[in-house]
Amino acid sequence: MVKQSADSNDASYLFNTGVGFNSQDYLGCHLATNGRATFRVWAPHAKAVAVVGDFNDWQPGALKLMGTTGIWQGQVAAVHVGDLYKFQVTTAAGQVQLKIDPFAQQFERKPGDASQVVQPVAMRWHDSLWLARRKKSHAANRPINIYEVHLGSWQRHSDGRYETYSELATALIPYVKQLGYTHIELMPVMEHLLDASWGYQQMGYFAPTSRFGNREAFLSFVDQCHQANIGVLVDWVPGHFIRNYDALYQYDGTPTFEYADPERANNRRWGAWNFDLGKAQVQSFLISSALYWLEQCHLDGLRVDAVSNMLYCDYDEGREGQVNQYGDNRNLEGITFLKKLNTTILARHPDVLMIAEESSAYPQVTGPVTNGGLGFNYKWNMGWMHDTLDFFMMDPLYRHAHFDLLTFAFVYMFDERFILPFSHDEVVHGKRSLMHKMPGDRYNQFANLRTMLAYMVAFPGKQLNFMGSEWGQFLEWRDWSALEWNDLDDSLNYRMQQFTSQLNLVYRHNRPLWEQDHDPAGIIYTHTDDPESSTMSFIRQAKRKYSFVVAAFNFVPVERQQYRIGVPYQGQYELLLNTEAQAFGGTWTKLETKFTAIDEPYRGQPASFTVTLPAMGALLIRPVKVMRGH
Repeated sequence: MVKQSADSNDASYLFNTGVGFNSQDYLGCHLATNGRATFRVWAPHAKAVAVVGDFNDWQPGALKLMGTTGIWQGQVAAVHVGDLYKFQVTTAAGQVQLKIDPFAQQFERKPGDASQVVQPVAMRWHDSLWLARRKKSHAANRPINIYEVHLGSWQRHSDGRYETYSELATALIPYVKQLGYTHIELMPVMEHLLDASWGYQQMGYFAPTSRFGNREAFLSFVDQCHQANIGVLVDWVPGHFIRNYDALYQYDGTPTFEYADPERANNRRWGAWNFDLGKAQVQSFLISSALYWLEQCHLDGLRVDAVSNMLYCDYDEGREGQVNQYGDNRNLEGITFLKKLNTTILARHPDVLMIAEESSAYPQVTGPVTNGGLGFNYKWNMGWMHDTLDFFMMDPLYRHAHFDLLTFAFVYMFDERFILPFSHDEVVHGKRSLMHKMPGDRYNQFANLRTMLAYMVAFPGKQLNFMGSEWGQFLEWRDWSALEWNDLDDSLNYRMQQFTSQLNLVYRHNRPLWEQDHDPAGIIYTHTDDPESSTMSFIRQAKRKYSFVVAAFNFVPVERQQYRIGVPYQGQYELLLNTEAQAFGGTWTKLETKFTAIDEPYRGQPASFTVTLPAMGALLIRPVKVMRGH
């Protein structure tokens, strides 16, 4: 692997050849101890470039073009931390434009968009124990239960102001810890101007948004998460960028970061510009950004947004029929870039998570690059999510006729390494909240929601839930206001929150529910072919032979007494969870907690026991003492 040198000629060469993977250490603004700052910016077709800012009363300080590198450089005196600045770019046609610094690590607060002078990261971290544990334990063999958060709307001050990174750390981290999640996934925190984009139309690819505080406050937030044994993932968007003319668009007066072909550059679906992923300098820029967040900010992984948009020539609206030079619809530059991205990152940091948000059936998204795959660690299982939601939104009377919505996922569950997501996209734009999607009266809505979340925990794959779902918020998500925390004054919402906490505890403390998520040996099908009863049971198996969890589900509001479940061994079993327990908002005041499996074969298993399967409910049961070898 090529290591970037501090020598300027080497750094510019590496950037221009697509292997400058720490380019932020060279390009951008670099402040020296004597108050002088060196500014460098890539604008290969510019006629002239200057830097303007607080330090020179916004009067142009000319930069010089460094040979044929396309990089402009200059030094300015009396520069201070916190000074605002921009680059003044004169195009070949003579047009003068003010542009952001693409490598800025901090920006002024919106509505302004000037870059801000910062010192190099000098964070004193306290997460060495967390990072050491992360290196020792492979993610596939760990429980991963993610709480997806939009920082601008998780909680706000009573007057509508944002909470700061520091305030969020004080409130959010203990909450996530109490609820039993293993990771927080932040919707994009890279700097962006438009709140309504939720951060997916990014401007600052190296800068945490100033909405909630400065860069150091964000780093402290991550550090505090790690000290609480909570991982931090962040959504990142390498496919497209904000339309604003003072950002990356036509940076030097010509297509610089975007495709030269205006049709390929224009992203109609999201109102953005597509990066030219085949351009060497863009690859250096984006991979440097990814590594910056993972190395300098200590993130545990990136969820790469809109991967399908980078895989297909015809993915966007209005581009139907577009093909590559071979006559098919693969975006060859995008595919090559994604392989390069994952290969580079995981070679340096094999313990981080690269997660694809990919909505098509593109093969081997999580397959090794050496075998033709894209090299991601995980992929969101969008098919499972849509089918499961469609099933649970249905009136229970008709579920038996659509049981394939649940069972179809059994066919492909091990084709990729999957995360099962109930994400923000499913609770916005009129789609309704998870709880509001559920059929029936309010009691039955909660019963359905508890059963669905228990089904997700039992199904092979890691998990993700969007904020507010943990207590069954009725209103769909609104990015402009806080969650409806007053819901918790209602006993059903409060008990739903207690259920989620207990479900997460059961998940984390029982290895069968996560240890073999990506191995067919991790599941034994016992009763999955009986749509008429609208019930299902299967066994999740750990690596140890006698360590397993029995999961049984009733998808209709009719109690099933003397419901028989086949198991591998005779002996004693105990209840882990009953979704209909009164403590969770159900009707069961007295729980069946002990079960005895007898020598009565059932559905391919040599032993079995009977349970009362609650109406619209689920049971999780584990062996306590079984007859080994029988």
